[in-house]
Amino acid sequence: MLPTTNINLASKKFKELREYNKLSQSQIAEFLNIDQSYISKFETGERKIGVDILEKTCNLFGCTLKYFEDENEKYTPMSIAFRPNSLQKEDLEAIAEINKIALNMAFMNSIINENGEVEG
Repeated sequence: MLPTTNINLASKKFKELREYNKLSQSQIAEFLNIDQSYISKFETGERKIGVDILEKTCNLFGCTLKYFEDENEKYTPMSIAFRPNSLQKEDLEAIAEINKIALNMAFMNSIINENGEVEG
């Protein structure tokens, strides 16, 4: 679980990401394998959410856990064209895997840029 001080921030940013990407609570709940009411209660701050669920959310939206913990962290959406109303769980899983690869590549590039070479 996130530290208590970050729960409201995480809830707010979660909802903003979901709405920005035009996904319903039901679509996200199905992707995360949790009940839709859990999403609703998390977004209103009535319930906490586990880091494992946030990690899966990060993969879907192409952000890092730091985004949910740091008020100053900005969201930079990845360009993937899709129609959110027709997305199924399998589509969201594919998007999450693509974003996970992209996030890992960005992380690797940041290491290379910091050190001038790959650590090994």
